[in-house]
Amino acid sequence: MEKGEGGAREPGAGIPRVDPYGFERPEDFDYVAYEEFFSRYLVILTRRAIKWSKLLKGNNGIQKSLKVKRYIRKGIPNEHRALIWMIVSGAQANMEQNPGYYNKLLEGEKSDTLVEAIKTDMNRTFPDNVQFRKTADPCLQQTLYNVLVAYGHHNKTVGYCQGMNFIAGYLILITKNEEESFWLLDALIGRILPDYYSPAMMGLKTDQEVLGDLVRKKVPAVAELMDRHGVMWTLIVSRWFICLFIDILPVETVLRIWDCLFYEGSKIIFRVALALIKQHQAFILEATNLPDICDKFKQITRGTFVTECHTFMQKIFTEPGSLSMATVNKLRETCRAKLVAQINEQYLNRWSVTTEIDTFLYFNCTDRSSISKLSMSVS
Repeated sequence: MEKGEGGAREPGAGIPRVDPYGFERPEDFDYVAYEEFFSRYLVILTRRAIKWSKLLKGNNGIQKSLKVKRYIRKGIPNEHRALIWMIVSGAQANMEQNPGYYNKLLEGEKSDTLVEAIKTDMNRTFPDNVQFRKTADPCLQQTLYNVLVAYGHHNKTVGYCQGMNFIAGYLILITKNEEESFWLLDALIGRILPDYYSPAMMGLKTDQEVLGDLVRKKVPAVAELMDRHGVMWTLIVSRWFICLFIDILPVETVLRIWDCLFYEGSKIIFRVALALIKQHQAFILEATNLPDICDKFKQITRGTFVTECHTFMQKIFTEPGSLSMATVNKLRETCRAKLVAQINEQYLNRWSVTTEIDTFLYFNCTDRSSISKLSMSVS
């Protein structure tokens, strides 16, 4: 950060109120602490940019390797981020294999229900980002609308679900290209996060249970606290999973997480969650009731630990210990089977109660028209 013409300046005065991605910094933003962090981080960014430029020189067909994995974990410079995301996620290959497909989706017949649901969320998407405001030129709301409408017709099983607007918005901010954003969204929803956004959200529910099992193994004291107070993991972490930490962690930290997510897959989400919980275990264990637990989990997503993204990313690969995709998938099988069994049991219990009431009413109720009404109210 340079000094102004008058020589020395106030600490933090070099940090603009709007960040490089268009987000307005909150009123309580600590400009001084951030400037201290960023002055150090800038050195790392410069060093990484040089290394990435050498790696990519004359070679856009980057191959997965231990070297590339190491480079990605240390952060992708923003100027190369869209390209690397596209390549390592498989989105680039899908786009090249389907020329013109995105435009065909936009030109095709639209579902009124889908369009209305997406339009409803437009003004609620990043109200703190100057690029998504109607007064912006260009306004990214139209780009966001196009991506979501196209995806809703591409993946009709999912259609549109709240949370997808924020993910697509981040993709647009990075790629600055709506077709690339569409294919990256497809990589996330279709492959990396299976069944997160379907109507039943079984993938999301399963992964929240998986996190519970992982916490039980790796941070048992916190798991015991949650069990003692009857706190379900979905109450605490559903937004972490469904929004991929958007509006939970600082923007640059989220992007560093996504760098690894596109390359290594969904196990990264568990690494982030476990690192947050393990790092703040003593603080969480101070909680004495459900509201207190919820508040503690909100507080652990703020402060220096999450702002200093480079150190944070190092922690997610050391704090949780070993965590392979094979381990995650095995836990998923177990947790999903339990959830399906619970759903079936609930259905059978409801069916049993409804049948008993129907039988009782049939033989004891003189007003037959009331039978179906009461039966429906129970089921």
